[in-house]
Amino acid sequence: MKIDKKLLGELIAEMVAVFIIILFGDSVAAMYTLYDPSPYKTAYWGVCIVWGLGVTIAIYVTGAVSGTHANPAVTIALATFRGFSWKKTPLYIVAQVLGGFLGAAAVYALFSPVIDHFNEVHHFTRALDGGAAGVFFTHPGEAVTPMHSLLVQTILTGMLVFGIFAITCEYNTMAPQANSGALIIGLLVATIGASAGYLDAWAINPARDFGPRLFCYFAGWGPQALPAPQNYWWVPVLGPTLGGLVGGGAYYVLIRPFMPERLVEPMAPTPVVLTETALPAERFGAHSHS
Repeated sequence: MKIDKKLLGELIAEMVAVFIIILFGDSVAAMYTLYDPSPYKTAYWGVCIVWGLGVTIAIYVTGAVSGTHANPAVTIALATFRGFSWKKTPLYIVAQVLGGFLGAAAVYALFSPVIDHFNEVHHFTRALDGGAAGVFFTHPGEAVTPMHSLLVQTILTGMLVFGIFAITCEYNTMAPQANSGALIIGLLVATIGASAGYLDAWAINPARDFGPRLFCYFAGWGPQALPAPQNYWWVPVLGPTLGGLVGGGAYYVLIRPFMPERLVEPMAPTPVVLTETALPAERFGAHSHS
């Protein structure tokens, strides 16, 4: 597929969007994890808000260029249900993962002395103990198995994409108007994290997890990043992908057919990359809380 100037701009925008999300999100995860006392240990909602606002900022920066998918699960759901180009889909995903990789590199540049100090104080190593790995990528929480985490990621990402489709549907008269949808999508991400983030750090985005995980593999965490304990690495890739399809399908089966305007005015096919109204939608996001 030839990459012309327009497509190149879209790919750069997708990379930048995920970079922004990871820069803010993994940085707040570092603030949560590496400091004692942590400014967020008793204020977890603050962690969730930062992740959500990272998504909102990413949308405002890049939405006019690419629509700010910023999430392979969103891109695949849009290709499946809203006519986004399947030819562009793998290119978008590569750009998103690259954004996650570069975002993690930037966070590492900021916090590497603190990471080393944290590991020294707690007698952790990167490759053997995964010291401070939770700053960058996700893992199962207490009493959660990888297979249960797969279910968690499927459900949570399903709610994310279900919400994005509702927020950006042109027939939804209750959806946020103008460009306020970006803020509501950010709050949706924050709400998902606040309600279920401790289960497995609420990746809900393959690029959000795999991009930083790939960086950490080369930055000294090695097998703690890939394939990760219990071979966990594939869970936050497959779970969100399945969840996006479930959530998008659920919206088109359960809600979309009953929108009042749709009953009298059929929607014409549209090539808009993200939404029927050209309003930007998510990412992301996702989060690592430990």
